[in-house]
Amino acid sequence: MEAIIKTNKGEMKVSFFENDAPKTVANFVKLAKEGYYDGLKWHRVIPDFVIQGGCPKGDGTGGPGYKIDCELTGDNQYHDRGVLSMAHAGRNTGGSQFFVCHSRRQTSHLDRNHTCFGKVYEGMDVIDAIRQGDTIDSITIVE
Repeated sequence: MEAIIKTNKGEMKVSFFENDAPKTVANFVKLAKEGYYDGLKWHRVIPDFVIQGGCPKGDGTGGPGYKIDCELTGDNQYHDRGVLSMAHAGRNTGGSQFFVCHSRRQTSHLDRNHTCFGKVYEGMDVIDAIRQGDTIDSITIVE
């Protein structure tokens, strides 16, 4: 299963880590299919670190109204360039917010603390082009 994340700066194609983070992938896919992410902003952009989106309030304080558990024991729990990972406010508090890593340089402390659930395999230039306030136009799931 894959996803196409369409933004106002272009498209990113993502492959999911279904074996390592099945519940996190299922949650993201469910929200994407419901159109939850359509029109939301990339509310947090830190150069050479991450771009973060998925907050319905647009300020990093919102979520879907429930929390999911972290999945941290899989083989792909390594925050490298292009990796999608769940944002949270403490262990087992993720919901809809996720981030995409710019590089590996400043992300090793996130390993096994935030659930990696996919990786961009095409459209890496889009990650670098995103600025705070840019939009997630839609996320299409390809099964």
